[in-house]
Amino acid sequence: MSQGRSQNIGASVRQRLLNLAKAQKEDFQGILTRYALERLLYRLSSSEHASRFVLKGAMLFSVWGGDLHRATRDLDMLSMGDNSVEGMAATVTEICLLQVPDDGIEFLPGSINSARLKEGQEYQGVRLNLSARLAGAIIPVQIDVGFGDAITPPPERKEFPSLLDLPTPRLLIYPPETVVAEKVQAMVALDRANSRLKDFYDLWILSRKVPFDGRILGQALEATFNRRRTPIPDGDSFILNQEVFVLDPAKQLQWEAFLRKSNLVGGDRLFKDTVEELNRFLTPVLEALREETHFDLHWLPGGSWSLKPNNTP
Repeated sequence: MSQGRSQNIGASVRQRLLNLAKAQKEDFQGILTRYALERLLYRLSSSEHASRFVLKGAMLFSVWGGDLHRATRDLDMLSMGDNSVEGMAATVTEICLLQVPDDGIEFLPGSINSARLKEGQEYQGVRLNLSARLAGAIIPVQIDVGFGDAITPPPERKEFPSLLDLPTPRLLIYPPETVVAEKVQAMVALDRANSRLKDFYDLWILSRKVPFDGRILGQALEATFNRRRTPIPDGDSFILNQEVFVLDPAKQLQWEAFLRKSNLVGGDRLFKDTVEELNRFLTPVLEALREETHFDLHWLPGGSWSLKPNNTP
């Protein structure tokens, strides 16, 4: 394709994204970033490396609910295979250079910077920063790649929605059960030092949008806690049951600031109300694990645990 035609496509894409941002009353830079992440995922899904990566993080909510409940400016992935910084940089370079139908965006392999994450800890990862170019706009992209985590149930290949009805990425994604398990394990490990309020919010959104089989969720929690060598908490020690944490005025102020800054659904919710809902969702499963009893109930989104889903005969 000629350079002039490619530039015209880029300008058209940029204008369409600007129109979309205005129509949805969203930040234009956020839309540009989401487009860049989507098109990078498309290149990954079209490459020979597709089976080595599993998508995790906030971008998953586009697959589960059709929209992102909060803006994200990076990709979170789990990778199998070479976990060296140099090897991951070489893989991302190949993905950036892959020839695909022109979508107006160019990823600049010369801009890639890579570094080790969590140096000295058991669960290391690699962070890569690079730039993409769309009709003169430079878009920063960040990719965090982890290794070695347990995924229960196994990941499935799903289609990732496109902002502009372009060819869609189809790639392996984390199951919601493992997303819940990893966030709960982080809550337990961090305890009162936890400042990751996005995890509380993400879990609340998941509990309101996604049905869960209690048996499978329990398996995911057990696998993640075992992998990360974290004991299952008892009821009193679980962070959601610690009033000194939940009712801390400073934590409520942090929560309000987080919701306001992110312009999120449920922006007027009290932190303690969110925690109460999470308690109904999480505590019964954790108690069953701790007591080594079967948990065969089903979670109805936004509701409670029951013997069977409403659509079960």
